Amino acid sequence: MKAVHFGAGNIGRGFVGLLLHEAGYELVFADVNASLIDDLAASDHYTVHEVGAGARDRVVDGYRAVNSATDAALLAAELADADLVTTAVGPTILRFIAPHLIAALRARPADAAPLAIMACENAINATDLLRDEIASLSSAEEWPSIAARAVFANTAVDRIVPAQAPDAGLDVTVETFFEWAIERPPFGAVAPEIPGAHFVADLAPYIERKLFTVNTGHAATAYFGRDAGHARISEALADPVVAVAVEQVLGETSTLIVRKHGFTDDEQAAYRAKILERFRNPELPDTVERVGRQPLRKLGRHERFIGAAAELAEHGHPVDGLLAAIGAALRFDLPSDPESVELQELLRSRDASAFVHEITGIPAGHPLEQGLVAEVTRVKAGG
Repeated sequence: MKAVHFGAGNIGRGFVGLLLHEAGYELVFADVNASLIDDLAASDHYTVHEVGAGARDRVVDGYRAVNSATDAALLAAELADADLVTTAVGPTILRFIAPHLIAALRARPADAAPLAIMACENAINATDLLRDEIASLSSAEEWPSIAARAVFANTAVDRIVPAQAPDAGLDVTVETFFEWAIERPPFGAVAPEIPGAHFVADLAPYIERKLFTVNTGHAATAYFGRDAGHARISEALADPVVAVAVEQVLGETSTLIVRKHGFTDDEQAAYRAKILERFRNPELPDTVERVGRQPLRKLGRHERFIGAAAELAEHGHPVDGLLAAIGAALRFDLPSDPESVELQELLRSRDASAFVHEITGIPAGHPLEQGLVAEVTRVKAGG
């Protein structure tokens, strides 16, 4: 079995690549970061260091590394006999992977087993996005034959991989907890063998439970924590004021998750408590600045704050905690983060209504609009 994984960063090495290695796959990393690829090619192993209850070190070896920016021919050769392709590059980068994959699918013999393609990103239905990027490079006449040579399966991934120590090299520090849920139906009779993952009939509940609990809670902790002057996520949640604010946010999103997906109140409460316990892990050196980066993306229409708040507002549920978190996100002013710089410029140059419509995608007349406009107005006034 052979897997090509796009994205050799901390998540690629410390989560997806690790699980594929432990599942017995011949592992190939592909990335555009020349120095990272050179380091991987020059090394015969790296170590994933877990922190938390039951932690242990795991060694990953026997992999290969390809520079996907400069060595398309070698990448094509690796893809030619791959069984599985995974990604951990960020949703906005998937379009740059699509040309490699459509070339590989065009070259794949029609009688070969379909190539399993799974985007492991912090986004809803990221594999569908990647599939659509691949399809856009084809034609209506060609696409059915191309699509028949692949299986596209969405996934939900969850593991905290903090910023690494400057001297870590290729080694990666991660939390012990992880979850990799993969939708089962696209595979038909035979699914890939990945013991660390679990296959589910309906992925939507897992994706939204993770997005609106883990991602919403993590980002809310970062933004409230930075407002309160804390540097680390664990320190922020040790502050009772921040903890109460985050718990209010997750109480609101839990209402949506229970109502929409059929989890019981007790199940969601236990899940929520586990997530907060993970965030409080003092052995994870995660910073509010790292977690809070890319605030514009996090304020998108179907993202962790607006997506949940919009659905709750549509059904008449309170969203005061989410609106407060959105306000904290708007105050996230980090000159080293391009999205933060752009966000601050948009706040200065747009009136509150225009900002809401343009940045959050909430239209005029939506039940959430008034609350968002009020929050943006407050932040613009220095509140």
